[in-house]
Amino acid sequence: QVQLVESGGGLVQAGGSLRLSCAVSGRAFSRYAMGWFRQAPGKEREFVAAISRTGVIIYYADSVKGRFTISRDNAKNTVYLQMNSLKPEDTAVYYCAADEKAISKYYQDFNSWGQGTQVTVSS
Repeated sequence: QVQLVESGGGLVQAGGSLRLSCAVSGRAFSRYAMGWFRQAPGKEREFVAAISRTGVIIYYADSVKGRFTISRDNAKNTVYLQMNSLKPEDTAVYYCAADEKAISKYYQDFNSWGQGTQVTVSS
């Protein structure tokens, strides 16, 4: 098991940017594919982005493609989500997750989760 701690959320105006970070501890970070998910009030948790163990394979949800960028620094045991051109519909709690098996778009495949960080985009 690994421990995940997200940071970087906050309140931003539409069109602005935020960078989320997820620090991972407990086991070898490079063994895990990583993902970002989000959940808005009254809605199901949805996939945002995922990155493979080496960073070679990356997936994005269609709703964030071209605006968000996921990256990882295996030397710092950290995964990032750069969010640009933010929209009010991006408002949600953002969760970082680790998958020991392989990169995935499905939250059921991720077995370690952070506590979440709130992102609020005002119009």
